[in-house]
Amino acid sequence: MPKHPSILELFNDKPIGTNVLVKGWVRTFRNDQFITVTDGSTIKTLQIVIKKEEHDEEKLKKIQTGACISAKGLLEKSLGKGQDIELICEELVILGESDPNEFPIQMKRHTMEFLREKAHLRFRTNTFGSVFRIRHHLAFAVHKFFNDRGFFNLHSPIITGSDAEGAGEMFKVTTLDIQNPPRTENGEVDLSQDFFGKPTNLTVSGQLEAELAALALGKVYTFGPTFRAENSNTSRHLAEFWMIEPEVAFNDIFDNMDLAEEFLQFCIKYALENCREDLEFLQEREANEDKLKPVDDRQSMPLIQRLEFVTNNKFERITYSEAIDILLNSNHYKKKKFKFNVEWGIDLQSEHERYLVEKHFQKPVIITGYPAAIKAFYMRMNEDGKTVAAMDILVPGIGEIIGGSQREERLENLIAKCEQFNIPQDHLWWYLETRKFGTCEHAGFGLGFERLIMYVTGMQNIRDVIPFPRTPQNAEF
Repeated sequence: MPKHPSILELFNDKPIGTNVLVKGWVRTFRNDQFITVTDGSTIKTLQIVIKKEEHDEEKLKKIQTGACISAKGLLEKSLGKGQDIELICEELVILGESDPNEFPIQMKRHTMEFLREKAHLRFRTNTFGSVFRIRHHLAFAVHKFFNDRGFFNLHSPIITGSDAEGAGEMFKVTTLDIQNPPRTENGEVDLSQDFFGKPTNLTVSGQLEAELAALALGKVYTFGPTFRAENSNTSRHLAEFWMIEPEVAFNDIFDNMDLAEEFLQFCIKYALENCREDLEFLQEREANEDKLKPVDDRQSMPLIQRLEFVTNNKFERITYSEAIDILLNSNHYKKKKFKFNVEWGIDLQSEHERYLVEKHFQKPVIITGYPAAIKAFYMRMNEDGKTVAAMDILVPGIGEIIGGSQREERLENLIAKCEQFNIPQDHLWWYLETRKFGTCEHAGFGLGFERLIMYVTGMQNIRDVIPFPRTPQNAEF
């Protein structure tokens, strides 16, 4: 037993009849006798029983919500309902006081908006304790999945001179004096005097670099921060987020679908097996939140059932053209219930994706063969000349969760795509060269880590699954 075991260890081991030392933060102090303490290791709290006459009155006044304490005593089986064990305190120390008039996190319901303003303290709530414990376990599951299958982790650069997506919404990196930058003879900013001697940005993806490594190491994956300077304040967008991007040499689009399906099912199953108590709490929380919503906005199935829905079902696989036909022939479309139009060539909206998953197939869906015009330049052109070997995985409640493709390995096709997308070849000369020296088919996909956490936890806003969200006009903490 450690010097001061965690509350999780005490509940797991239950060393009844032994003296233990516990440290944590006060949730409640009732009747001058019962202190409820949490230490973050589990959603469970430990009840500490004290005898008022054995402790200084001034010390007891300092036992307030949010205070940090140390308690030593005998661990006993609890006679109270809803708890297995309790600590009979013999020695109590106040490690850090908390002013009850100022501590903002009280034992009552707080809005998510309020807690985002208190991001430095929201970890102490049950909701965010559960979310961030699950985030840890999912991160571990990602590494375990790829490590156990012979992948190598690649640290792709955060500062880059290329735009992998071609979207242009990137954060610029510079050391120049923005008030008085050096200028060329024609008055333009002289970037040759910048730190890197050229325009650089924060990366939007590690994919292109991962491709380079996969064409030597075989199977690689990146798992790191990415950045989008997209001025969007929706519940699904962040300026800084984490991406998981595997790339595999010799894989085609079908191998890619198999890998992505196996990966998603593994991560969700890992959470179900290792985060059950936190998931049960979040499921109950979601059910209570749903009671306050209109019937049409409520979840179609409980959280844990939605997760098992993914792990227990083989994913349906259809082409983009088949998906459009299904939507056009649906009663939903005929009764004009879709907000966005449906026709071949559109980028499917979340409402379309959710209809396919939740209403039509009632299982996760993988869509392939998207129109080339709405997909990135690096995706392999199909033989029909109008679609690419792309894939999106759709799940209930959220729609798209994974996007990927077989990459274009043919140099002439890739050069043509660069011209079509107005991407200067000299910006990606190194990427194009891999198609000259031992090219081969290869494929990969991207999963936004926060989107996965949203799905697993049932949280409705992406700002609530990352410790310190970065959004337009917000870089606090």
